[in-house]
Amino acid sequence: MIEQTNRWVSIWGNAVSVAENRPERYAKNITIRYPVLIPFSGDAVRFTFDNYCGTEPVTLSRITCYYNGVFHPVLHMGEREMTIPAGQKIVTDSLEINVEAGKTLYVSFYLADFTLMRSVVFTCGPLSEGLYANGDETENADISMETSRQTHLFYFLSNVSIQSHPMNRAIVCYGDSITAQDWPDYLTLRCQKEGFHHTAVIRRATSGSRILRQYSCLTYESYGLKGSNRFDHEVPTDGADTVIIQQGINDIIHPVGTDINVFRPMSDLPAVEELIDGLKTYIRQARSFGYRVYVGTLLPMGGWRTDALFRQEMRHAYNDFIRTTNLIDGYVDFDMALRDPERPDWFLPAYDSGDHLHPSKLGYERMAQEIPVELLK
Repeated sequence: MIEQTNRWVSIWGNAVSVAENRPERYAKNITIRYPVLIPFSGDAVRFTFDNYCGTEPVTLSRITCYYNGVFHPVLHMGEREMTIPAGQKIVTDSLEINVEAGKTLYVSFYLADFTLMRSVVFTCGPLSEGLYANGDETENADISMETSRQTHLFYFLSNVSIQSHPMNRAIVCYGDSITAQDWPDYLTLRCQKEGFHHTAVIRRATSGSRILRQYSCLTYESYGLKGSNRFDHEVPTDGADTVIIQQGINDIIHPVGTDINVFRPMSDLPAVEELIDGLKTYIRQARSFGYRVYVGTLLPMGGWRTDALFRQEMRHAYNDFIRTTNLIDGYVDFDMALRDPERPDWFLPAYDSGDHLHPSKLGYERMAQEIPVELLK
């Protein structure tokens, strides 16, 4: 009998994007803590800290992993303090602890000196809330509410992997703000509820991002990197075999003309063929990683502030390509699931967050339910 060897599989992940540039963009003497739900068991843990969007080195003075009532020091090359050069990432040393499915570990890191808080992503959902606190609280299990505050901003930490049985695997959810919000968390909860105990859901999404463009101006640079600067960096993931891509709406809705906004010229508006070519590039890249590829249709946008007939026509043409192409393994028809049958360009009211672009909590739950069972087995 051949003994199966455990392998590294990601159980948690985020994209890394550009923080909004504010005068208070440096932090000092703070602890940041994030919870990580463990979908399946393993016998070691390692963490990836990423300064991809940073323009200065970042020093993490102390990192701890809190699990089962015990704090464990996290090291890099045997040292507690670790520095991440600008534009680079580090993977910590393997932490040899047994972790159990269904439990939560907490990773905390302390920034002792002034640190440029530029590499970050906003995410939200029932499993996506951390905190930051004054001082070094990396070994305090019960941080006071008086000296801490909840946050949906995830700095530097981009991946958590565990050494686990080879049957365990991950799927990657790639996209913009719609994927940066709740549906990947609801998909994780669905896996738990429906017994898909060998699958982890990894979110790689950043608000405002487009396939073909990114902003270089200080005002909008936090809207995220374009696909050619993101996909190869984010999507390769320990133990992943599938990617679900849901992106393209921002390419359609952002350009408004310099008479309205000097940073958003209509020349940024792609032809549908260009947008489809961008998606095809994603598909080729994903295939080079050996992944199955699924693509989600773009959601309704009727009533959004830049809604217009020509934008809806672009969305329909893009969705038609997704539904008919043989370049992918399948599609997820988010558009069909969330639209109003009486007004197909609009959300069903129960699925509309109110801005007519992002789903409500109920809408995100419906998106998670639309993921085919075969992706979760």
